[in-house]
This record gives sequence, C-alpha cells and structure tokens, in this order.
Amino acid sequence: MALSVREYRARIKSTESMKKITRAMELIAASRIIKAQQRAQAAAPYARELTRAVSAVATFSNVDHALTVEPEDPKKAAILIVTSDRGLAGAYSSSVLKEAERLIEKLKDEGKEVDLYVSGRKGEAYFKFRQRHVVQAWTGFSDQPTYDVAADIGATLIETFLAEEGEGVDEVHVVYTRFRSMLSQEPTAVRLLPLEVVEGTEPPAKDDVLPLYEFEPSPSEVLDSLLPRYVQSRIFFALLQAAASELAARQKAMKSATDNADELIKKYKRIANQARQAGITQEISEIVGGVNALADAQAGSE
Repeated sequence: MALSVREYRARIKSTESMKKITRAMELIAASRIIKAQQRAQAAAPYARELTRAVSAVATFSNVDHALTVEPEDPKKAAILIVTSDRGLAGAYSSSVLKEAERLIEKLKDEGKEVDLYVSGRKGEAYFKFRQRHVVQAWTGFSDQPTYDVAADIGATLIETFLAEEGEGVDEVHVVYTRFRSMLSQEPTAVRLLPLEVVEGTEPPAKDDVLPLYEFEPSPSEVLDSLLPRYVQSRIFFALLQAAASELAARQKAMKSATDNADELIKKYKRIANQARQAGITQEISEIVGGVNALADAQAGSE
C-alpha cells in the first residue's frame, strides 16, 4: 500500500535528524583518532626500549624467572579480550570476538582449560548473553585507555599466572585489534606469558675478558623489576592500538551511515514527488470528469 505524501515527508524529516547524529559522531571520531594515533606512536619507543632491556637480561644471564619459564605440560590458559564499550563501530567488536573464539577453540583442542578476561562492555555482554563465565572485566575506557588501567590488568594477569598450581594458569594470551591504517584494522592474538622475547642483542665475543653487561643489584632482581613493567607496557600498547582501531572503525561506520541517509533522503523525496504528482493528476482527472458529467447532465435536460 502506497504511503501518503505527508508520511513520506515525516520519514524524510526523521532520516535528516538521524543523518545529523551520524555526521556528528563521524566528526567526533575523526577528531579523536589523531590523538589516539599519536598516543600509540608515543608509547612505541618506550615499549621497544623496555623490550631491549628485558632481552639483554634474558640473554646474558642464567636466571630462570617465573614469567619466562615454559611449563612442561600446560593445562590452563587465560585470554584477555579487548573490545569496545560502545557500539556504532561497524564490525570492530565482532571481528575481535571471532578471533577470540578461534583462539579458544584452538586452546581447547590442545586440551587446555580457558579462563576469560574481558576489556570493554561489548565483550562482557557477548559472553554474558551466552552464559559463559568471565573471571574479570574492565570497562569504561576503551577509546581513551590509561596506563593505570593497563597496570591493573597486568597485575591481575601476572597474579593469576604466578598462582599456585591448580589455582592459576600456565599461559596468558591477549586478543586485540592492531591498527594498520585508517582503512585497515587487524584482529590479532598474541601470547603474553610466558614471555617470548623476540628482540635480542648480539652476544659478546668469546675473546672478551669482561662481559658485555653487568647487572646490579643482580639479574634476578632486575628481572623482578622489569618483567612486570614489560607485561604492563605490552597491555597498554595493545589498548592504545585497540582504541585507535575502534575510532577508525566508528568513523568509517558513521560515514557509511551518513552516506546511506543521503541516499535514503533522495529516494524518499523522489517517491514523495511522484506521489504528489500522482495526486495532482488524479484531482485534475476528477475535476475534468465532474465537469464532463455536469455538461452531459445539462445537455440531457435540454
């Protein structure tokens, strides 16, 4: 059943109101993403130098630290899943949740039990709806994370990793969205604990009388201080990457919504004009028909 011109005008008005909202959200995301990118870039040198320091201690000392020792038979793993607090960001949260589900299935196939830790309301709601237990969740900061939050998350994960056998976990993984560019954000899963230091330093030559590095007060104490900071910096960098990805996804989604609203408004205006023209034509036909009927009636009376 065709709608009236008045109903089409009401739809046009509501669509224009929605367009204003999506346009405003697009501009807000665009203004915030620059700062988010700058924060992620600023955190990269600190994370890189901290990685080098950890690499030096791990490479040139014979200390086995609890955070670096590989368990012989891992039975339990923890996964930190970084999602958003708000929607209207396209497939941002659903993509990282799909990556998390793939990792969960992989770990279960390896015979490992999985504990879930979630950052962001979307991830918390996802698992709550499916009645799957979440050990702990952190919310309210997804687009503007702070180091204090990363330190809290890192301390919680380290504590559960170092807990006594049967109470803690043997592995800790992080699933987040890596920011590649404004058009590309990649869901990524990395193992956080036990630490896999991939950035090493050249070992000292055999002819060297003195070692290349000296650690004070001792290598074990240096590792005790550096490794928690290393874990926290990795988590903070993941949160910053995820924040930039969320804003980029939201800007893209809101721009698409604004463009769709434009097309919908054009369509409604075209249909409304056609309906108005059809109404005018029908009224003219009715008037002409009435005049002809009146003329025929007068001619018959004469």
